[in-house]
Order: sequence, then structure tokens, then C-alpha cells
Amino acid sequence: MAEVTRAAGGGGGDKAAEGRATVALEGMEFHAYHGVHDYELEKGARFVVDLCLEVPAPARDALAETVDYSRVFGTVADVVTGRRYKLIESLAAAVLEAVMATEPRVLAARVRVHKPHAPLPGVVRDVYCELERVREA
Repeated sequence: MAEVTRAAGGGGGDKAAEGRATVALEGMEFHAYHGVHDYELEKGARFVVDLCLEVPAPARDALAETVDYSRVFGTVADVVTGRRYKLIESLAAAVLEAVMATEPRVLAARVRVHKPHAPLPGVVRDVYCELERVREA
């Protein structure tokens, strides 16, 4: 995603802002039942989701000027635990679709879905899929 531009000045007062801000939720962990093997669907596994949201920089110190990351977390949790996907690619796409549909202030979003204990015949630190979406004008 594009580099974040921050408004000049400091403090928490209401100031006119320019550019974009990034809101990130990293390391959201869920126990879910995704995969292609029967034992993955029976036992489940830990999935970790990182989400990076690009929004207009807030003009005021008000939640209505940005995204409510508590609500975003709930959306991600509903997607990850709400239904089963064979592919983490499909899960990542569903997360982006839900966030873009429920958060109109999000201009672009990037998600990374980790499956740290993927069933592989050797030691692998992590398996993940990363997708990005940009809202069309």
C-alpha cells in the first residue's frame, strides 16, 4: 500500500488532516477448521490474521473519522470462525471482502492469513497467504 502521510502538528486536538493513515491489527488468533484434510476439519488449528487498513487521515479526534478496530476485529472473527474454507487463499479473500463491505472509510486493505502448523512433511516456520484490495472510486 502507499506510504502513509501524517498531518503536521501533534497533540490530540482537532486539526485539519491531509493524506492517509494506516490502522493495523496484527496477530489476531483464532481456532478454526480450515483445510483439505479430514483431520484438519475435525481437530481444527490455530490461524493468525494480520490486517492493514488504509483510511483517510482523520480531520478531527473522533472515532467517526476512522475505523473502529473493535468492530473490525469482530468482522474478522466472524469470517474466520463462521465457515470452513479449504484454502487459506479463500479465507483471506473472504476477510477482505467482509472488511471492505462493512467499513466504508477503508480505501485499501491488506490481509495476511497464517497457518503456522500447516501439515507439511518437514519443519516450516510459517505458511501464509497475503492479499490486497483497493476500493474502486
